Amino acid sequence: MNVEEFREYCLSLPDVTEATPFEKFSKGRFTILVFYVGGHMFCYFNVDDFSNITIKCHPSEMIELKEHYQAVGEPFNGVKRYWISVQPNMDINDEELKELIRKSYEIVKAKYKKHG
Repeated sequence: MNVEEFREYCLSLPDVTEATPFEKFSKGRFTILVFYVGGHMFCYFNVDDFSNITIKCHPSEMIELKEHYQAVGEPFNGVKRYWISVQPNMDINDEELKELIRKSYEIVKAKYKKHG
């Protein structure tokens, strides 16, 4: 999966928006693209280096994912209890990656509905 296919998939989910909210912090060194549902982020990555995607994850699934896939590891600048990183095009196929994104989206959407 390439960066555009990934972006298109994220934007195909209902009520998803995208933004680059960290521009002032990076001072032009990198651009982090963030996908939101209900105003809350569910995944993000560096658009200049599509080698690592940070995704929200159920804490109960993290250990198994990390044991099963070399592509799954510690998040980039995220709380390790709730986020994982995934290296696309490693040992995780596109459908499995889409499933992780969909689950991340659903986690955040459900939390937003409870508090919204």
